[in-house]
Amino acid sequence: MRWALVKVSLAVTAMVVVAFAVPLGLVIREMARDRAFSNAEREAAAVAPALSITTDREQLERVVASAGSDAGMAVHIPATGAGSRNGAGSDSGSESGSGAPAESGGGDGGEGGSGGGAADGATDIGRQRATDEDIAAVREMGRASTTEVDGGSTLLQPVALSSGEIAVVEVYVPESAVTNGVNTAWAVLAAVGAALIVGSVAVADRLGVRMVQPAQRLVEGAHELGEGKLGARVPVEGPNELRLAAVAFNSMADQVVQLLANERELAADLSHRLRTPLTVLRLNAASLGDGPAAEQTRTAVEQLEREVDTIIRTARDAKPQTAAAGPGAGCDAAEVVRERMGFWSALAEDEGRKWRVAGADRPVRIPVARTDLAASLDALLGNVFRHTAEGTAFAVDLHNGEDAVIVLVSDAGAGIPDPDAAMARGRGSGTDGSTGLGLDIVRRMAESTGGDVRIGSSVLGGTEVRIWIQLDGQAAPARRGHRGSVRRRRQLRQPRQGATINRSRSLP
Repeated sequence: MRWALVKVSLAVTAMVVVAFAVPLGLVIREMARDRAFSNAEREAAAVAPALSITTDREQLERVVASAGSDAGMAVHIPATGAGSRNGAGSDSGSESGSGAPAESGGGDGGEGGSGGGAADGATDIGRQRATDEDIAAVREMGRASTTEVDGGSTLLQPVALSSGEIAVVEVYVPESAVTNGVNTAWAVLAAVGAALIVGSVAVADRLGVRMVQPAQRLVEGAHELGEGKLGARVPVEGPNELRLAAVAFNSMADQVVQLLANERELAADLSHRLRTPLTVLRLNAASLGDGPAAEQTRTAVEQLEREVDTIIRTARDAKPQTAAAGPGAGCDAAEVVRERMGFWSALAEDEGRKWRVAGADRPVRIPVARTDLAASLDALLGNVFRHTAEGTAFAVDLHNGEDAVIVLVSDAGAGIPDPDAAMARGRGSGTDGSTGLGLDIVRRMAESTGGDVRIGSSVLGGTEVRIWIQLDGQAAPARRGHRGSVRRRRQLRQPRQGATINRSRSLP
């Protein structure tokens, strides 16, 4: 949103600057041209009074020099006839005719008329740049005109002489005079336009920040709430719409906290109701006397009581654990496997099941709480006993890698026809007594470390549940890595597949 506002502001301001700066620049250029030709007209007007009085070359040269434009001004005076000088010759002939023959006087008079009637030559003062045709056209039209010449333009101004002839004053206007100040004005316009664009972009960016920051805080608060940080709240600031969204988010977070608190209280109450039947069960187990079955029953009752106590304490805890275990936390997976197999192996012998444990002879540290791993193993092994026939073999393998620990629980039962449905919480496998919550417990335990849980076929012919526990907290590897690891594990187990599964309680 922030960059969108900046781009819109940049585009709009640029269009406005172009729409005003380009016409204004053209007007400035025309004004400079008009100013240059106005100065030329004033220079030509300064010479006009002198031309109306005299046409003497020397006097006109002084006038042109005093105008300060002797290098760029020229005066073109046309040739004049000698009509006055003819009249003088006639008078002289009459005077001489009184003492001489008329023909002689007439001859003298004719001679004098010929000399006075000869036309005087045209006078040009200064350097001529315009063509003769342009000058003649101005004399004929009787009005000023401009024409293009090399390096600029010329102003041709007609001036009437005392003799009735039309002189032409030519003023040269160089190109530099026409464009004088135009480049500077254009540079100023460009600088003002750039400043307007930069200013509008800066204002749009500040407005974008004012809108984007509250939205980012809202997103961060949603992520924190999704990660289980129930104290996440969003400050109410920014535009009115975002303020309303922040208020709605905070209200929703409060409702979530209240709902979770109610759920915990309900779970604690329901768990506490189990204490009465557990007390009766414990008293009945105590009256069974001695024997392996009685001992196992009492052990199971004690374990059940501990689990109920754990559920009550966890349900009443107002700060649920949502973060991964830190350095040094966790448990020894091999020890937990040995402990839980010690419990389930006794039941396996009673039902005639062959069982095997591999990889639990050395310590294997994992970032999982001991109770969580034990609950996961109990859920998987309980499913083996619950959903397979008596006498069905099972095995637990523990593999320790550089970045992950893999726990395999496999059996020789009929398998799971739809693994995806079995992994969905609450769907179960379609058999009586199956809710699917056991696999969900295992999945949440693995995903808390960045790992995952997958269901496949085991080498025993039944189901294989693979728990991938990530040690570095990163995402679990791709599926091809899982298949490769399973393939390698199968190769390692091939030599042992033909052998009988160990029925003793000792660990290999």
